[in-house]
Amino acid sequence: MRFSRLVVLGLATVTFPALTALVQAQHSITPLAKVKFVPDDDVKCLSYALESGDPDKGASTIILKAPPRCLVRWHFHTAVEGLMVVRGQVLTEMEGAPATTLGAGGFATMSSGAKHQFACTGTSECILFVTFDRIYDIHWVDQK
Repeated sequence: MRFSRLVVLGLATVTFPALTALVQAQHSITPLAKVKFVPDDDVKCLSYALESGDPDKGASTIILKAPPRCLVRWHFHTAVEGLMVVRGQVLTEMEGAPATTLGAGGFATMSSGAKHQFACTGTSECILFVTFDRIYDIHWVDQK
């Protein structure tokens, strides 16, 4: 019994500092006004900022900013995508589902391979949080 307590205490001494450093490295507080958006290479009207994770290695969250009339045309991802509107009106379309306009707080989930598109509608810019459950990829769908 005494040996097991010593082992646990020894592990705690080794593990907790590393765990504390890891947790501290992940803390972040950023007001939306301070987010630094960069232009998107694929969709010229769109800009983005990485909020968390690494889209090249695994799960991630990306903040998107789109001016009115910006369209992200039909596409799909290998990852499951979650979309939540922070600001603006976003027309969200998914294959097999009715087109729906989402306002602040509205959200959608697209399963792996689900074809979808969205557009910023209305008169003000749109801000969205988009999450991916694994490495990010995008496959454009040619609409004829």
